[in-house]
Amino acid sequence: MAEDEQVAADDRRAALLFPIPRLSAGLRLHGEYQGGGFIEPRYLARRGDGQVVQLSRLLHLVASSIDGVRDTETIAHRVSARYGREVSADNVGYLIGNKLQPMGITVPPGQDGDHVDGPRSDLLLGLAGRRTLLSERQVARITRSLTWLHHAPVVAAVLLAAVALDVWLFGFYGAMGPVLHVLDQPILLLVVLALTVASLLFHEFGHASACAYGGAKPGCIGCGLYILWPSLYTDVTDVYRIGRAGRLRTDLGGVYFNVVFMLGLAGAYVLTGEQLFLTAVLVAHIEVLEQLMPAVRLDGYFILGDLAGVPDLFGKIRPILLSMLPGRPVRPEISDLKRSARVVVTVWVLTMVPLLVGELGYFLWNLPRILDTALRSLTEQVTGTGAAFADGQLPDGIVGVLGSLMLLCPLAGALYLAVRTVRLLGRSVARAAKGDASAEPPTTPSTVEPTWRSP
Repeated sequence: MAEDEQVAADDRRAALLFPIPRLSAGLRLHGEYQGGGFIEPRYLARRGDGQVVQLSRLLHLVASSIDGVRDTETIAHRVSARYGREVSADNVGYLIGNKLQPMGITVPPGQDGDHVDGPRSDLLLGLAGRRTLLSERQVARITRSLTWLHHAPVVAAVLLAAVALDVWLFGFYGAMGPVLHVLDQPILLLVVLALTVASLLFHEFGHASACAYGGAKPGCIGCGLYILWPSLYTDVTDVYRIGRAGRLRTDLGGVYFNVVFMLGLAGAYVLTGEQLFLTAVLVAHIEVLEQLMPAVRLDGYFILGDLAGVPDLFGKIRPILLSMLPGRPVRPEISDLKRSARVVVTVWVLTMVPLLVGELGYFLWNLPRILDTALRSLTEQVTGTGAAFADGQLPDGIVGVLGSLMLLCPLAGALYLAVRTVRLLGRSVARAAKGDASAEPPTTPSTVEPTWRSP
């Protein structure tokens, strides 16, 4: 009884603190997550800083009723009518103060501006150092001319042509001949590299145009550092407000545009007879296979997540592993999943976690040898590059510069990954030191990462 009175008092105090609540600057409410693998519907909201959070239906109704004019009493009446149950002004105040405000959805009482620094997920395997290459407006202007490629008859024609190309290239012509031809000539290798970069950028327009074709609004295209390599990415977070079919089309749009690019390369070979275009076709095949892997945050990861109806697979690793410990109850993050979604996510976790841990352990075990070999190779590469430029061999010199950069990138990425790993482990140790060994980390919003690729 005393506990109920305390809760009621907290509700009344919260209602007084938020007489006229305000949403944080730039907040977008995307609505229900369509085709989700959750028992109870989930709703998505995107803060002005790009962080996406998941909301319950009640929290979504409260947030959607906040307009900076309505007070908590008016919001309560509006929410009650739409929720089908009585929600008091005290309840609304409590939800705002204890749920929405900590997630950065609403502005704290007494704050003048609407900018809120909400919590963000610090993902070890997230894209770091993002930089915009093409703005949202530029991407929208370009994708308008590409959406026709997603019409069903065009897709069918492209896939049939791709099958015919592969039968001819791998079954009759042979793919290794063009590769050996290019490897003997540095200038041709540079051209293939340029075509590969163009294919990667065209890949991103596949995501963006598929997003627009489904009725969502694509964001910017940019670059960043993913684990050890520079990566391109496309912000298609808005696609999560449309249905599962639209999300899957967006997930597959990148590799589909890789296929379109292959057909363009094949056409260039027919017109010129130059084998370097067939070498670029082979490289594009490797890129497609890489992207379809469901490990880390490549296209296959997002495809699997959308098939299961779970937008944050990596966010389910910890609760699934803890739920499997003897004597531990099933975590709320897992019990809220439908059975089919839980099976898919559990199988993914039990497959990916050992692979990732094994790869990380192998990398750390061989790190001294890797560093020694890489530094020796880098020294030889720089020496050879300088000699090439000195002898006037410009193509060889440019290839040497690119080779040096390819050696530097994983070294810098490995150092960056090690620093982030130590930082995250330090935070975990600090949290455990403040409480007991089973202390939980602070709650952070579930994330929906932008679609991006790693070259």
